[in-house]
Amino acid sequence: MKPAARTVISGWSAISPFGLVGADFAAGLRDGQRHGEGPRHVPDFEVREVLGRKGTRSLDRQTALAVATAGQLLAGQDGGRIDGVGPESGLVLGTVTASALSMMDFARDTFTQDKPYHVDPARFPNTVLNCAAARCAIWHELRGPNTTVSAGRASGLAALNYARRLRRSGRADVILCGAVEELSQARSWLESGAEPLGEGCAMVLVEPLGRPSAHGRAELAEVLALEFGLHSEPSGVRSALGACLRRAFATADETPDRVWAVASSGGPDPFGKGEDAAIADVIGDRAPVRLRSSELVGDTNGASAAFALVAVVAKAAETPQARGHTAVVTSVDRDGVVGCALLRLGSHTAADVT
Repeated sequence: MKPAARTVISGWSAISPFGLVGADFAAGLRDGQRHGEGPRHVPDFEVREVLGRKGTRSLDRQTALAVATAGQLLAGQDGGRIDGVGPESGLVLGTVTASALSMMDFARDTFTQDKPYHVDPARFPNTVLNCAAARCAIWHELRGPNTTVSAGRASGLAALNYARRLRRSGRADVILCGAVEELSQARSWLESGAEPLGEGCAMVLVEPLGRPSAHGRAELAEVLALEFGLHSEPSGVRSALGACLRRAFATADETPDRVWAVASSGGPDPFGKGEDAAIADVIGDRAPVRLRSSELVGDTNGASAAFALVAVVAKAAETPQARGHTAVVTSVDRDGVVGCALLRLGSHTAADVT
């Protein structure tokens, strides 16, 4: 395959329960930190303190998390924007819904105000699925393709797959890709059976193979394969995800004995157990590193696969022996979607690209 057709991850950022910057997430991952059993909020995340007062009056928490995370991914060491990411760049963001709190608050206002139409129109965009992605593009002046993908807990992997397709079709060379989820009382009520809940946003920067080195960035991982499937009940997770994993290895012409890390959504419920069983069936105990996003940042729902992705990329960047090996990211959603990504870790320098 020609280098231009191959997709690599050249950067990542995360705002998580570990802290407001990616370094906090990496430190928590490195130290093996675990939070308590309660809700896992992003600490000290006040919208106007993080983003400033200008243009933030109507931003809800979910949108602000995405805008701030994209800003970190685009920030250069000199305080400007990183090299080679211009206004033609695209953005693909995964999420389950728009902000649950914003939707409920807006709907309540139609009943509690003197007239049903006496609502704050500036807050209506927060109730729409693509609000966070659109506000990110406006805030950071990204005029390339702008897409929101909703696939439950697999949204992060679905977003990565969409970004790779945009790249291959020539729609954009550089794409910010990730997923976001807020933690609110409204979401806690909707997902009362999932504990502990977490929140945050995780993003990666994807480019063609060979392009990052021309702009002073490392190629942290190459996306070798992305596969998806469906299950109709918890008992079907094992076979559906197992089939995805086998297709991914076949597509990439790789074997499970080269796997260095597996990052899964985890969880003690039947879905998590089916996920673990599928991984054991295909990969066994070959991977020396096992990461579970739910153990790290809680159940972040639509952002869980994105956090698993940045966790394995961040872990590999600090582990020299991971270079050239592969990593697997898996995700299982309770509504039927399963997915997996196969990555080759830190395997290319400018001299490798021909």
